[in-house]
Amino acid sequence: MDDTDEGDQIGYKVLPRGTPVVTSDGVRIGTVHRVLDNEREHIFDGLVVKGDDRRVFVDAPEVARIAERRVTLTIDAREAAQLPEHRGWRGSVGHRARRRMDRLKRNLPGR
Repeated sequence: MDDTDEGDQIGYKVLPRGTPVVTSDGVRIGTVHRVLDNEREHIFDGLVVKGDDRRVFVDAPEVARIAERRVTLTIDAREAAQLPEHRGWRGSVGHRARRRMDRLKRNLPGR
């Protein structure tokens, strides 16, 4: 197996912890620490990636491909350096956005 053999594409629900994560330009930024999803709606939210010195949140649209031996992002290394640090689920971008959306839905007329 060479470095370009990422294996077959797999679903996010079976993505194992420790899978390497690389940018669109081939730079390894870390490994999968946790997969985040909205279980109620069966939607992939993103990944927590463990790097050498921090954990970052990678939003679902920034994930291009999930394969058996590698996750490839849609962003390059420069953009990946700007990813927000992950400080737990309550502090994640996805959770804050979902709270806002739930509030908006509750306030819609006819509810």
